[in-house]
Amino acid sequence: MKIGVIDAELLFHKSHRFPNLACMKIAGYWKAHGHDVKLLDSYEEVHGCGQVYISKVFTDTAIPEEVLRLPNVRHGGTGFFYDKAPKLPEEIEHHMPDYALYEVWLEAWKAAGEKKVKYQFYRDYSIGFLTRGCFRGCPFCVNKDSRTALPASPLSEFLSTERKKICLLDDNFLACKDWERLLDELAEVQKPVQFRQGLDLRMMTRRQMIKLFRECKLDGNVIFAFDDIRDKDIIERKLRLLYETVPIKKKELKLYVLCGFDRNNQWDRSFWVQDLYETLERIRFLMKYGCLPYIMRFEKYRESEYRGMYITISRWCNQPAQFSKKSLREFCESEGENSSSCRYLHAFEKEYSEFAPYFDMQWEDENKMG
Repeated sequence: MKIGVIDAELLFHKSHRFPNLACMKIAGYWKAHGHDVKLLDSYEEVHGCGQVYISKVFTDTAIPEEVLRLPNVRHGGTGFFYDKAPKLPEEIEHHMPDYALYEVWLEAWKAAGEKKVKYQFYRDYSIGFLTRGCFRGCPFCVNKDSRTALPASPLSEFLSTERKKICLLDDNFLACKDWERLLDELAEVQKPVQFRQGLDLRMMTRRQMIKLFRECKLDGNVIFAFDDIRDKDIIERKLRLLYETVPIKKKELKLYVLCGFDRNNQWDRSFWVQDLYETLERIRFLMKYGCLPYIMRFEKYRESEYRGMYITISRWCNQPAQFSKKSLREFCESEGENSSSCRYLHAFEKEYSEFAPYFDMQWEDENKMG
C-alpha cells in the first residue's frame, strides 16, 4: 500500500526548522512493514494514497477541511486536539523514527541555496522523549492534566548511530525520579544533548545535580523557563547556585519567557499592560544574570491592542546578536523611523511613558554576573 505522511507545519509555513516526530515514527513503522511511504508536499497528493496520516503541532496551522473529511485520511497531534490529543498506538510510539523521511524535501532546499544549519534538526539529531509528563499543572500547557513525570522510552529506541547529536523533547525531565540514571546513559553515549523544551530550573536543588548535567555534553545553550514573574526569587536563587557551582559563560543560559497568558482569564487592557511590564521586567532580570531571554507568545496575544509590541519585543529578544548589542529603542530605530517597530514603540510610550527605562536598558549595562 502507498502510505502518505503530511507534516502540516511544513505545508503551511513552506519552510519549517523542526521535524515532526510523530510523522517520522509513523513512516518508520509502515516502512518496516513493507509499505511504500512518502512525505507528501501537497494536499492534492492524498488522492493517490491508500492511507494518509496528517500531524500538526500548532493550533494555528491551517489545513483544508475537505481533506480531513476524506475516508483515507487520519489526523492527530496537539495542533488538532491540544491537551486532549490521542496517543499514537504503542507499536508506533515505540518505533524507531524514520530519519530519512525528509530527505527529498531537504535536497530541494539545498538545491535552492538554503544554509545547512537552518535544517540541522532534520539532519544531525536523534529526536525523542526519555520521559513524559509533568506535575506542575500549568494552565497554558498541553500537559496541564498530567500529575507526574515517568520514563517514556529507552534512549536506544530513537538513537541513530549516524546522527552526531541528541534532541530531547521531555516535558519536565528533572521531575522524573529516574533523572540521574537517564543522565548517566546520556553521558555514556558521549553525544551533545539538547533539552529542547527547556529544563525546570526550580528543580535544580543540589550542587551534585548541576555537576552531573555538566558531565553530559550539552549542546548549545542550556535552556530553562521563566514563565511567571512570581517565580523571580526562586529563579534568582537557582541562577546563583548555578554560577557558584560550575563555570558558566555569558549567554550560555537561555530562559523561555512566556507572555500573553492571563491566569485570571480576563484579557482586558489592564492585563495586557501589566503583562508587558512583567515581560520586560523578566528580560531586565535575565540581562542582570547574563542569560538570554527567548520570548514565547501565548496565541491570545493576537487579540491584544498591543499586539505590535509583543511582536517587536519578540523580534528583539529572539535575535541574540541584536539583543546583546542594542536596546529595544535602538533595535526599533535601526529599522527606520517609519518602520512598524518604531510606530508601535512610540505609540505605546506616548500612552505609558513610565515604560521608557525598559526601552533603553542595555545588555552590558544591566549585566552584573556571569
